[in-house]
Amino acid sequence: MLLCREVPGKECLMQIIEDPHQMQELSMGLRLAGKRIALVATNGALHAGHAALIQRAREQAEVVVLSAMVNPKEFGPNEDYQRYPRCSAEDAQFAEDNGVDVLFRPEARVLFPPGYSCHMEEDGISKTLCGVSRPTYFKGVCTLYVLLLNLIRPDLILVGWRDAQKAAVLEKLVAECFFKVSVERVPTVREADGLPANARNRYLNDFQRKDAATLHRALLEGKRLVENGIRNIDRVLAEVTHHLTQVRRLRVIYVAAVNPVTMEPCRYALEPGHTLVMTAVWCDEVRLIDNILL
Repeated sequence: MLLCREVPGKECLMQIIEDPHQMQELSMGLRLAGKRIALVATNGALHAGHAALIQRAREQAEVVVLSAMVNPKEFGPNEDYQRYPRCSAEDAQFAEDNGVDVLFRPEARVLFPPGYSCHMEEDGISKTLCGVSRPTYFKGVCTLYVLLLNLIRPDLILVGWRDAQKAAVLEKLVAECFFKVSVERVPTVREADGLPANARNRYLNDFQRKDAATLHRALLEGKRLVENGIRNIDRVLAEVTHHLTQVRRLRVIYVAAVNPVTMEPCRYALEPGHTLVMTAVWCDEVRLIDNILL
């Protein structure tokens, strides 16, 4: 049974845990009690995309654990680790309002103390796409998830489709390390202008945001070609790239068509559900990603 934390004048069913050992003990107790646990792992700065993950977790499990910690292992040199939004109080309220049972928010220096030297790395599909321009990112993702899987022992992990490559890496990590947990992808939540809900959207001013919204429109143009019978994937990728390069603030990092599970490049637009067009761009100094399933 979950313990309630004290909030003057208010009944609160969400427990906040900062100590990894306490998190581990609670999880062991929940599993012994036969509770099904779902994990939503985040860097904090919670938004509508996280709310969708939490909602799906509530449908699939009796206990929803949300982790919120800016993971330093994901950030390479000259990336935005120091700048990344940290909203501890707002995140706690957001989590509680959306029905989270346990908010796990350890300090980075506790999970990764001085001298920490153990890492987990997927050495295949993580080396393509975002792994080219962010070579330390997926190593940091895998390292943190192994810790979370050990501490929380979830039955289910929820990941958004916006992070398709991350989801594929986690699926491979889980399969090859024989973790008894499933990974479920949840549809991308978009804001009014089509941008996927994302903490880095906060960096954008009004002019940048208008240009950044081109990502989704460009992907929709590629999908439109396929729906109109175009099967040459080079033609589809050229159309997406053309729309992106017409916008002054956008600098294309990649546009690619891949299998959503293996991340292997596709030569042709396959039947629905088997070809994912992915793109990453710089909008001035803000890195953004998006994708669409053909």
